[in-house]
This record gives sequence, structure tokens and C-alpha cells, in this order.
Amino acid sequence: MPLVEWKAEFSLGIPSVDYEHEELIALLNELHEGLDEGHGPETMSAFLGEVYARIGAHFALEEQIMRKVGYADLDAHKADHEALLDQIRDIMDAYDDGEFENLDEKLSTALHAWFTTHFRSHDAQLHDKMGDSYPGVEEI
Repeated sequence: MPLVEWKAEFSLGIPSVDYEHEELIALLNELHEGLDEGHGPETMSAFLGEVYARIGAHFALEEQIMRKVGYADLDAHKADHEALLDQIRDIMDAYDDGEFENLDEKLSTALHAWFTTHFRSHDAQLHDKMGDSYPGVEEI
């Protein structure tokens, strides 16, 4: 069973961002599946690094768009991004230190809760405020 199911409500209406949202959800579901299957520490450590890097790159894209359009809630949105990256980094550090107990549950719970909450709050607010009034954003 996937960790997070893609829903239309996750869409911002910006093709590059929506594509990355769908890709990140697929990546998280792949990680979740790998944890369930008990992949080895080296594989999971590398996979966690990939998740961290791709989420960080996605957040940079979103923040670039928000700066370009003068989005008023950029600081709060960015702070939420940084909080998730800190959580993932803490989980990666624990994993690298050999703390495997309940890793799948901790990571899955954190990512599921964060992504669904973030999509429904910060990203939904961004979508509502942007509407169709920011031409050229799709070119970023």
C-alpha cells in the first residue's frame, strides 16, 4: 500500500511544481516499500540521501517561484520546508548511526503527516493566492 496517494488537491496548477510533487510522492512510496521489504543499510542510506536531495531541490524551485511572484507568506512556507529537511536529516543521522528500530514507522509517519499537512495548508494557500494572476511562472 502506498504511503501517500496522489490527489488532485495537491496540484498548484504550475506544471513544473505539480510534476515534482507527483515524482516526490512516487519516490516516498518507493522508499516506504523498500523499508517494508527490509533493504540493506547501504541501499537505504543512499535512498534516504536521494530523498533528501530531491526534496531540497524541489523546495528550492517552489521558493524561487514564490520570490518571483512576491509571495507574502514566503517566510512561513520556507520555514515549513526547513523543518521537514531537518526532520529528514535527523532520521538520516539516526539511520547512519545504526538506529534502525522503528525507522520505517518514524520515517513513514513523519513524511506522510508532513506532506499531507503541507499540501493541504501551505501549498493550498499558495495555489489560492496565485490563481491565474502570475503569468510566466510556468517557465521557471
